[in-house]
Amino acid sequence: MSGAEFLQLATTISLGVLTIAFFLTVVRIVIGPSLPDRVLALDMLVSIGIGYIAVIAIKTGFSLYLDIAIALGIVGFLATVAFARFILEHNQGSDGRADTEGTPL
Repeated sequence: MSGAEFLQLATTISLGVLTIAFFLTVVRIVIGPSLPDRVLALDMLVSIGIGYIAVIAIKTGFSLYLDIAIALGIVGFLATVAFARFILEHNQGSDGRADTEGTPL
């Protein structure tokens, strides 16, 4: 098996595993019992998207895709921080302290 054949096989397997992870994450978003579970699954979707972009960059040889993956990572991080702030404000009681009882939303 030559190096090019091995790279082709590895990228094909990687795309298959990422596709399975994508569908399992979508299931978690749909049936997630609480809002933090759904936010974590959305963050995982961003990570899977970055994985797709990285594998396609390796498969095609275009390094421009890596810049797109970095930008997606930054946007995903900012979205996760925004969702976390929303959850924190949503869980605060009337006295301004965070609700620490651990009740799902």
